[in-house]
Order: sequence, then C-alpha cells, then structure tokens
Amino acid sequence: MLVELSVMEQRYQAVLAVVQDGWKIVEVAQRLEVSRQTVHAWIARYERDGLASLADHSHRPTSCPHQIKAEIEAGICEIRRQHPGWGPRRIAHELAKAGIEPLPSRSSIYRCLKRHSLIELRRRRKRRDEFRRWERERPMQLWQMDVMGGVMLDDGTELKVVTGVDDHSRFCIAAGLVRRATSKAVCEILARSLRRFGIPDEILTDNGKVFTGRFGPQPVEVMFDRICRENGISHRHTGVRSPTTTGKIERFHQSLRKEFLVDRSFRSLKAAQAALDAWVNDYNTARPHQALDMATPAERFRLEPAKDAVLVPVDSAEEQRGQWVLRRVASNGIISVDTQMFSVGNAFKAQLVDVFVDDSVIQVWSKNHLIKTIARARTGPVRKVRTDGLHVKDHPTTKRKASGEP
Repeated sequence: MLVELSVMEQRYQAVLAVVQDGWKIVEVAQRLEVSRQTVHAWIARYERDGLASLADHSHRPTSCPHQIKAEIEAGICEIRRQHPGWGPRRIAHELAKAGIEPLPSRSSIYRCLKRHSLIELRRRRKRRDEFRRWERERPMQLWQMDVMGGVMLDDGTELKVVTGVDDHSRFCIAAGLVRRATSKAVCEILARSLRRFGIPDEILTDNGKVFTGRFGPQPVEVMFDRICRENGISHRHTGVRSPTTTGKIERFHQSLRKEFLVDRSFRSLKAAQAALDAWVNDYNTARPHQALDMATPAERFRLEPAKDAVLVPVDSAEEQRGQWVLRRVASNGIISVDTQMFSVGNAFKAQLVDVFVDDSVIQVWSKNHLIKTIARARTGPVRKVRTDGLHVKDHPTTKRKASGEP
C-alpha cells in the first residue's frame, strides 16, 4: 500500500540517507529532483536544530535596509491626518525640511499611506493631448483675474471673492471679499493691487460683465478696461466658455475651496477677510507648489512697485451710465424689468439673473454670460432693484393681474 509522506518526512529521509546510509548528496538530490545546495541546507538545519528545523520556514528576509523606520512611518501618517490634502510629494518635501534621514522616496510614502488606508485610490485622468501648458518668462508680465463665489457668512449670505495671480510665479496679488461683484467693487480691488505690487504688462480675464463691455449691442469701455488703458496694461480676454485659458486662477480657486472654504462659514465680512488674508500669506510665502519645483510663489515673484503709475480713481460716477438689477426668471421663462416683460427662455426658469439697464438697452446676464439683449421702452432709473420671487408682481401701469409676490 502506498503511503503519502509529508514534506518534512521526505526531507528527514533524505538527511538519513546521507548521514546513516552513506548515500552521496548528488544521488539524493537527483532522486528528489532538488539541487545539491538544498540537500546541504537540510543537513545543516537538522544538525543545528534537530527534526523540527526541517519544517517549512518563512522566506521573508530577517531585515530590509531600505524599509521605512517605524517612527518615520508614524510621522508620515500623522502628517497626513493633520493635512488630508497633502500628497506624497508634499509630505516628502516637509520631511526634507525637517531634516529626516534617510529621506523616504515618494513611492515609499505612497505605499505607506496605502497600507494605512490614508489615501484614496482612484484612476488618474489622462491629460488631453490638445492641452498645452504655457507660462510667462518673468513676474509682472501677466496677471490672471477672476471672481469666485462660495464664501458663506453665518447668516447665510454669500460673498464673492475677487482673485488674481501672477502667471509666472502663481503669487496671489488680489483676494478681496465683496458682497456683490459690481464694477466698482472689482476695480477697487484691482487699483489696490496696482498700488501695492506695481503695473503688469497684461491682465487676462474672462468675458464677465465687470471685465468687459464688448458683448453689448454697442460695445463700451467699462471701468476695468479704462484702468487698464490709462496704466498701459494690455487687457486680454479668454475665448467664450474656455476656462482652461485661465487655468492658473482656476487652480488657485480649487486650492482656495479645498484648503480654506470647506465646511466653513464666517461671522462677518471683516472676519472672513482677515482669515482669507492669513491664508493668502501662507499660500504665498510658506506653501510649496509642485509647478514651481516645490518653491513658494514669493521665491519667484519679484516686487515691482509703481513709480509713476496713473491710477484711475474709482468713483461712483463711473457707474451712472447704467444700472444693475436682479431678477428671478419665472417658470415660463419670462422676466419683467420696469414694466417691460420679455422671455429669456425656459432653459433659465427659476434662476437668478443679473440685468443691466440703461436708457437704450436691457442686457440679461447669467453666470457671466450674456443671454439676452433687447431695446428698452422707457428711460430713467429702475425703481425695483431686486426681485427674487418666482413671479413678477403687477405694476400699477400694467393691466396684467398679479400672480404672486416678487
């Protein structure tokens, strides 16, 4: 009857064949189809530790010279818990600043975070071939500016933040909070940045109504354009619906939302501005940027104060050319401005839109895009500046019956 022997028993018989029966090691190795070195190892283990040593052992190395030390691994995990937005490259940079030796590589830090489930595993998006990175050669050649919402107060009020970055250094040259992003408010922040940092060669913005008046039936020069012209600044615009052109300011907005605004509200505009100023100072002087080879924006930004700058005074008379009012589009796509009712389309129903009114035209803007322009039937200021209801209240001069509160 055949009896199946365990691995340990086969090794023991091989050892006995050599030690007691006098077989040659070559013969035993050929019979068991193993190498001579393996038979020698079995004999050495048996002579040193007895029969139990012939059992299977772990093949794990007793030491790993390049393994991260336990205290360094614990430090990596603690840094990640305190700063969830920091990736392996940023953590490696911080460890290098702290003088950690030996410094673990980015891949080692990534594996450490993965072992402790401190990093979200996701497939990286493939970069589209038509996207090309571009950057000015020196500071103050180009500023990118934009307006971003999402800064909330405790009472539910939403503030806007007017932002600007230097294209070469990513240095934040403007971060001002306003209740409404009117032309006057935006230009006051621009003028403040020009006084503090100097005059750039160019400014790049989108086609928002506070930045340009070229999309009206009669293109006009808005206050922002005038400040640029008087100071010799070339004002450049992005293509329509082309946010990748201003990629650096959009990337700044992403950092602002993730690192400053997430799950946060403020007591007042003044308190929010103070907190924002502190974050911007850290962003400019302490936060390293991967696009800058882990340098800070302040290290690449060279301050050029204005000597003979011709700064245009920002006064309220500049805005007297027209008036901005707020309307909510009704369920049938209709809005009413100064008793003049017209349709902007069902695609915008129940949305808030900004309306620019002067003595000749009415322009309707939705999220910085001009969606409707019509001739105005009346002249003079609009009495009702804000109408948030879904229906337009009846005006005394119309025969239309009121259907609800504004």
